[in-house]
Parts: sequence; C-alpha cells; structure tokens
Amino acid sequence: MRRQGLVSIVVPVYNAALYLEETVRAVQRQTFENWELLLVDDRSADESGEIMRRLAAQDGRIRPLLQEEGKKGAAAARNLGTDRAQGQYLAFLDADDVWKEDKLEKELAFLREKGAGFVFCAYEFGDEAARGTGKVVAVPETLTYREALSRTVIFTSTVLLDRDRIEESLLRMPDVRSEDTATWWQILRAGHVACGLNENLVIYRRPKQSLSSNKAAAVARIWKLYRRQEGLNPVQSAWYLAFWAVRATLRRL
Repeated sequence: MRRQGLVSIVVPVYNAALYLEETVRAVQRQTFENWELLLVDDRSADESGEIMRRLAAQDGRIRPLLQEEGKKGAAAARNLGTDRAQGQYLAFLDADDVWKEDKLEKELAFLREKGAGFVFCAYEFGDEAARGTGKVVAVPETLTYREALSRTVIFTSTVLLDRDRIEESLLRMPDVRSEDTATWWQILRAGHVACGLNENLVIYRRPKQSLSSNKAAAVARIWKLYRRQEGLNPVQSAWYLAFWAVRATLRRL
C-alpha cells in the first residue's frame, strides 16, 4: 500500500564506503522528515554493507537492501529500490552526492504548487570533499521531451517524482549506459513535462579531473541513446548531439 505524503529516497550503493555516511547524514538533516531511505547494495566489495546496516540500526527510516544475484549495475539497483519503495513520492540520490537541508521541503512545495508529477532543481559542482566550487548549473522552468534531447540538464540527485501522477512502468530504468537520462526521456516522451526549480539544492561531488576526460565516451553513450533507445535517424541524432555537446561543454566550464 502506497503511503501518501511519504518520500522514498533510492540510493544505489557500490563501493561507496568513503562517502556514504556523509550522504546519509545529509538526508537525516532534511527539514522535511517524512521519508524512507532505501540503500541498495549492488554487492560492494568494501565496507558499504556494514555502514548501511549500522546506520539502519540507528534510524528506522533507513532500509538496507542487497542485490541477490551479484552486481547488476545502477539501473537494476535503482529499480529494486523503486520496487520496494512505499512512498507516494520518489527521489533518487547518488551515494556520493549531498543534499542541502531544505532540498525535499522546497521541491515538494514546488511540485505541489505546479501540480506537477516530475520536478528537478539546480545543482552545484563540488570537489572531492563535496565543497561547492561556485559553479552552479541553472535549470529551465519547464522541459519537454524534444527540449530534453538536446540538453541533459536533469541531474539524477535533483529529481523528485509523484508516483500518483506518473505511470510505474515509466519509472523503471532501462539497462543501458546513461540509464538515468534514458529514464527522463521515456517519462517526457509519454507526455509529461518536467518543471525546473532554479535553486541550488544539491552538491554534485566531482573529483578533480580534466575537462576532456571521458568526453568521447560520453558522446558515444548519448549517440547510442538517440539511435537505439529513442529510434532517431542519423540526421536527427547528429542535430540533437550538436546542441547537446555545446551545452554540456558550457555547463562544465
């Protein structure tokens, strides 16, 4: 039975011992307190499982889960969490990111104000210690499917969804690279519109690295999503990819 007003927060965990407790503490500091936290261990080889169980013993709102058949990846971990979630609302959080203490309160108020089923917010790039760098990614007021194809501005740890408004099948993440982006696209393709709260409420932990690192891999992932997941032809894919590349570069400068 889905519990009205409850926010289910799903966190995929894989070898996240270094950051996991800080991420959980950020959830516990939320000014909105009606939440459950589903920590899904994707068969970590470090102390993540022990940390999850210790934190759960201290706070009954924390629910540790374990993938039963070996490591399956972030999409499967998030899907397991979603399947077990009891709340009306669904939020995703990566195991190394940090929420500001009023993130849930402000997003819920925004979602209700807009009568929306899908909201997301601005976020800030952080260093390895999750200290904000001052680089904040602004978000648009609304985002449709066609607009989303050319700008991957929806960051996973900023999303909040109303399961009473969005079909459950659309919330399941496909087993592909960049599964989160593919999920936002499938929700928007079904006719939903995402509403953006242009307020920085999340720190995206991002260790020091070259701006050019993994660029080719990112381009390849997005291209495959266009062609295989969305069924776009090469011309359409190239068109959207050009706009995506420009915006992705500007977002990281």
